[in-house]
Amino acid sequence: MKKTLLLLVILLLLCGNSYGFQIKGLQPVDPYGIFSTFSADSLPKGKAAFSAGTELSIDPDFYRFIFKTAYGLTDNIELNMTVPYVFGSDYVDGFEDFALGYKHRFFDEGKYGPSLAYVLSASLPSGRNELSTEGRYGLGFIISKRVGPVNGHLNLFYAKPGKGKLEEEISFLAGMDFAAAHNFKLLAELLVMKSHVSTKIDSIEGRFGYRIKTTDFIYTTLGAGFDFKNRNPETRVMFILTFLSPTEKKKIERIFEEE
Repeated sequence: MKKTLLLLVILLLLCGNSYGFQIKGLQPVDPYGIFSTFSADSLPKGKAAFSAGTELSIDPDFYRFIFKTAYGLTDNIELNMTVPYVFGSDYVDGFEDFALGYKHRFFDEGKYGPSLAYVLSASLPSGRNELSTEGRYGLGFIISKRVGPVNGHLNLFYAKPGKGKLEEEISFLAGMDFAAAHNFKLLAELLVMKSHVSTKIDSIEGRFGYRIKTTDFIYTTLGAGFDFKNRNPETRVMFILTFLSPTEKKKIERIFEEE
């Protein structure tokens, strides 16, 4: 407990002011993640997922529409794409950089050990100076572990913006989901970030919500984020709808023996 409090104090002391626009970057597709935290799990080979969501940010006020997709290249390799579009009164309307990702789970979870994966990412410039870092490339590391009804995930990401005058971006994410019912999960996430406009940690945000498995291949996620350091934005509300490729149901054959 003392170590945890000491870590939080250090993080708060390192925080600096930053008012630049936060680029969304690569995001996980439900249910293989929390909000922005990736899980080491991935789509099965040949299966795809498509996700559409909206995000309302308050102070500054703007809306963001996010389209995400993922494809299982193999059972442990997944391709990802994130396309965000921003509109609102405080920022010009337009696309952010298009983010592409390659996620590889190279170690499967055991009885005591976690599953491990890495992510290679790159962004294509959208051409909008206010909403772009002129592309970027990055690397991420993922740790996931299930303990009973709880799935926990830790992420560490590094990104280098395309604009030379911008700072390197470093993000630490910790997320968990709790299976409160068969088709219902509670979600929690902590995001600690040093953005491309700061040399110190300038964002510490907590996010909470829930996810409902509406059908066998549709997930609905609702959440809210709160900035613990009163940076930009102070509050955000998120709604995400995800469609997965239907999986083939295994036929159960019953064998009756004659007496």
